[in-house]
Amino acid sequence: MRGVAFHGNSVAEVIDFPDLDPGPEQVLVKLRSSGLCGSDFSRYRANSPNEHNGQLMRPGHEPCGEIVALGPNVKGLQVGDRIIQHHYEGCRECDYCLTGWQQLCEVTDKKLYYGGSMHGGHGDYMLAHQSTCVTLPDDVEYEVGAYLACGASTAFQALKKLEVSGLDTLAVFGSGPVGLAATMFATEMGARVIAVDIAKKRLKMAADSGAWATVDASNNDAPEQIRELTQGHGADATLEAAGLAATRVAAVESTRIFGRTCLVGEGGEVTYQPTPHIIHRHLTMLGSWTFSTFGLAEAARFTAERNVPLGSVITSRSTIEEAPKAYEEFSSGAPGKFVINWE
Repeated sequence: MRGVAFHGNSVAEVIDFPDLDPGPEQVLVKLRSSGLCGSDFSRYRANSPNEHNGQLMRPGHEPCGEIVALGPNVKGLQVGDRIIQHHYEGCRECDYCLTGWQQLCEVTDKKLYYGGSMHGGHGDYMLAHQSTCVTLPDDVEYEVGAYLACGASTAFQALKKLEVSGLDTLAVFGSGPVGLAATMFATEMGARVIAVDIAKKRLKMAADSGAWATVDASNNDAPEQIRELTQGHGADATLEAAGLAATRVAAVESTRIFGRTCLVGEGGEVTYQPTPHIIHRHLTMLGSWTFSTFGLAEAARFTAERNVPLGSVITSRSTIEEAPKAYEEFSSGAPGKFVINWE
C-alpha cells in the first residue's frame, strides 16, 4: 500500500508500506480523505525523518474513511461504516479516556498519537482502535469529515467553552482553517463575527464564510478597530487561533469588560499585565485544546443538521501521489484547507 513519509528538511515522499491486518479491537480503514494540518510542520520541517522506535511513521492526524475489515472483539462497528478517526489513543481505563479525552490519558506510556507515535492517515489504509472511531453522518462528505477530524472540531470545542450565542459579538484572531471554522460555526450559533488577520486573501475567505466584519491587523491596531465596531466596548468574546504573542495580547485588549477570551493557537510565549489587562477588567481567560470523541461527534452532527458549509474552506484537493507537492504549497502559507482524497 502507498503512504506518505517525511524524510526531514521539508522532504515528503510517497513510498510502499506493508499491507495491514487489524488486531484485537482494531478496525482497518480505507481512507477517503485525510487533511493536512499546520501542526504537521514540526515533523515535515524537522532535521530528521518522522520516525518512532526507528520506524518511518505515516503522518496524517485528520483521517476519514470507511471500515473494510474488523479485528477480533470489535463491538459497535461494522464493515461499511463511515468514520472520522479521533487521532489520540490512551489506556482506555482512566477517567479522561472513559470520557473521550484520550489525549489527556493519565498513563503516559500508553498515550499514542496517530501520525506521530503510530501510523496516521496519509496512506491508502490505516489501523484504528475502535475507541477512536466516530460516526460520520451520511450527508457529510468525507473531505469535510477530514476537516472535522482536527481543525473544525477544535474551533467548535472552543466556541462551546466560550458559550457563544446570538447575544455575542465574537472576534476571531486568525483566519486559517481553525479560525474559518470558528467563523462559520459561531455565525450559525447566532453570533456576529469579526474576523481578524493580516492576509487579505484570508480575510476575503472569512467574509465569504459569514463574518459580519473583517479587520486588517497589519497595522497592529486591531483592538482600536474592534472597539469602533462595537460602540467603544470591545467584543463580548474573543478566540485566538494564530498562536502568536501579538495576537494573544490583541485578543485580550479587544475583549470588553466582563468578556471572555479563549486561547486555541499553540506554541510561543506571551506576556500580559495581569492587573490592567485581566483583573481590573474582570476577564474570563480560557484555554481549549482539541476535543473529545463525544465533542467530535457533536461537531459532526451540528455540521450535518445545520448544513454548515465547511467544504467551501477546502481550497486544495490532491491525490496521494500529489501529497509531496501539496505539502510544499501548504508550507508556503497558502490559505484555506488542504486535503488528500481517494476515490
